[in-house]
Amino acid sequence: MTTLWDTTGTEVVKALGAERRAHGAVASGLALTLVVVVDEAHVADAERAATRAAAEHPCRLLVVVRRRPDAPESRLDAEVLIGGRLGPGEAAVLRMYGRLALHAESVVLPLLAPDAPVVTWWFGEPPHLIGHDPLGVLAGRRVTDVSLASDPLAALAQRAADYVAGDTDLAWTRATPWRSLCALAFDGVASPATGASVTGPRGDPIRALVAGWLQACLGVPVEQRDGSELSQVTVALQDGEVSITRLDETGARLQRTGQPDRTMPLEPVGLGDLLAEELRRLDADETYGAALLASTGIPSTTAAPRRHVWHDPTSAADPDPALTVS
Repeated sequence: MTTLWDTTGTEVVKALGAERRAHGAVASGLALTLVVVVDEAHVADAERAATRAAAEHPCRLLVVVRRRPDAPESRLDAEVLIGGRLGPGEAAVLRMYGRLALHAESVVLPLLAPDAPVVTWWFGEPPHLIGHDPLGVLAGRRVTDVSLASDPLAALAQRAADYVAGDTDLAWTRATPWRSLCALAFDGVASPATGASVTGPRGDPIRALVAGWLQACLGVPVEQRDGSELSQVTVALQDGEVSITRLDETGARLQRTGQPDRTMPLEPVGLGDLLAEELRRLDADETYGAALLASTGIPSTTAAPRRHVWHDPTSAADPDPALTVS
């Protein structure tokens, strides 16, 4: 590992090249560049998740830590490593102070893996507008997590208003096991649906997205019922009912009219596995877009492709969460 204090982007590029030559790494073998935007308090959690995802998807990992954008002087500290604690690939942890934190792309752009897609993941409250953050504008895929926002449903509505093909959210990824069971439950079902319900906590974005997905797929009204956890999905059919009910932390019961009950796995998924799942596809997730629209009723107002919208959180009355650093 090479540690650089009060350095420049040019020196980081040189250090990465030197590490690559020393370890025999081949940049052309990288599937993508993963840019992680995180505050200092959550760097360890973000690194663990990104390392898990990088083990499945060879990538160049760039961890951007924006620290004190209101600091009087700009400064860059960096760690550059290959085959270290961040997995077998190439990685750099970039801690930025002062105005440099608002222009992170000036350091990140020269470090992107050549001819490889770019994915940006915000670990923390998502930006109000992704266009406020150049690290989102330069990426082909953008991963947020509204579950970490102070008001998840309001954040989900903002994601809908700001949606552009290529966006996704980890709340949607967390809904994958439920969506998989729903798809399995309808295997061999010919009767049309007449209605549906989803039971889960009030204000839960996962409940909202599952309900929106069912509404978009089935074209029927979906009721959202309150519960202590996401515990049941029921679809009424013209000639019966399909129901999935959580039994415990690892399993669920699948019930269909006229058929015996079945017990199916429904295990929790770790953050690193969620991120790895999102990296399996680098094209636009149109199903997520449809579910987002159906769950919020808010059409996107953002034109594609994205354009950078300058936003200075040190002087704005409404600082953007993605650029506000503790």
